[in-house]
Amino acid sequence: MSFNDDTIKAKLSSLNETQESIASVAQWVIFHRRHADKTCAIWLSRLRESTPQKRLTLIYLANEVVQQSKARKKDDFLIAFSPVIAEATAIAYKGATNDVQEKIRRTVEVWSQRRIFDKTIQDAVEARMMETDKSRSDKKGGLLGGSLFSGGGSITSAPAELQPLIPLQVAVTRANATTNPAISSANTEFEKLSDPSKPAPSPPVHAARLSALLKTLSNAESAVAESIKTRQALVDGLETLLASNRSALDAEKSQLLATQDRRTTMEKKKTEIEDAIMRGAATETQSPATEPINGRAATDSVEPERPDIEALTPPATEALSPIQSPVQPFQADAIVPYEDINNNDSQPPNDHNPSPGFPLSNDPRLHTPIHSTPSYQPSPHPAPTDPRYGASSAKKRKLDAEFEGFGAGEDAMAGLDDDVAELLRAESGGAV
Repeated sequence: MSFNDDTIKAKLSSLNETQESIASVAQWVIFHRRHADKTCAIWLSRLRESTPQKRLTLIYLANEVVQQSKARKKDDFLIAFSPVIAEATAIAYKGATNDVQEKIRRTVEVWSQRRIFDKTIQDAVEARMMETDKSRSDKKGGLLGGSLFSGGGSITSAPAELQPLIPLQVAVTRANATTNPAISSANTEFEKLSDPSKPAPSPPVHAARLSALLKTLSNAESAVAESIKTRQALVDGLETLLASNRSALDAEKSQLLATQDRRTTMEKKKTEIEDAIMRGAATETQSPATEPINGRAATDSVEPERPDIEALTPPATEALSPIQSPVQPFQADAIVPYEDINNNDSQPPNDHNPSPGFPLSNDPRLHTPIHSTPSYQPSPHPAPTDPRYGASSAKKRKLDAEFEGFGAGEDAMAGLDDDVAELLRAESGGAV
């Protein structure tokens, strides 16, 4: 079957969703790859006129053609589809049901994974689909809640500062999608006509080819100019954003320096206050009293007053008698003057009273009958030098001083029984 416009239209009209139909038409299209530009133009026109379901079938046909061409390393249809694939995908995607949109997204994902088109063409396809998602009333970005080509995000998730740049970037991507194929086609045609190894065609053919080349170069020039215009707008937006961020950066650096200075000042002040607190605590620990005491400074060492204590009472001096009975201590008041003894008429007569001037003894042995035999054996007495009897000598000297001349030259034991006299001599240690 010869190739013409009607044949292509007939093939596209008979196309259905089955794999056999899509593969058969794709083989016929690839066989006539010399007419790739005309085939792509008719395909895009047919896609605009079709229903959403028919558009999905035409997208499947284009997918089969470009993948087979990529596998066979035939770039005719890759070059021919590159300028129109973004627009065709956007037309098929817009207004389609969620099921159809999901199938189109899967097809575009395959193109991205297998790198069927150049990166700029792929970005343009995804950008057009994201624009469609953004324009939807639900603002959810499709069935899956976001574009599959932007990491699960959406255009609406971009910061407010970047929102003005998104349309500019989309315009640049769209311009690249048109510019690159136009430049590639123009370069190819130019090389064909400028190749000196090929024979020159006849003048009429040569003139027709030159006219076609001029048209191609003009289209490439217009595409490049549009791309430059859109990219310049993007650069201006980026420079504006960069200038604002640089100003904000300078302000933040100044704020950082001021904050650091304040923090340093507060740290020094805190350290000074803590040191003052520690010095105050140390001073209070060393000298808790700050007021003068008894006219002296508080820092002077003050000796505390001695407490009142009870004086120690020495033990009573006891003189052991021969029968181990206590002897009353000598009392100076018990000494009766000689005159009082002679004038005391009230005292009853007692044959056993000691000689005047001697203290009366409480020893019961002195009151026993003279001729009675003592029922005890005298026990040895301590020496007269015993400290317990240290006061007897002083008392004797006092007695002698008060009764000087009393009984002088006379025997004090005269008139007493021998036993009593001997007993008195023994108790006085031989002083009588």
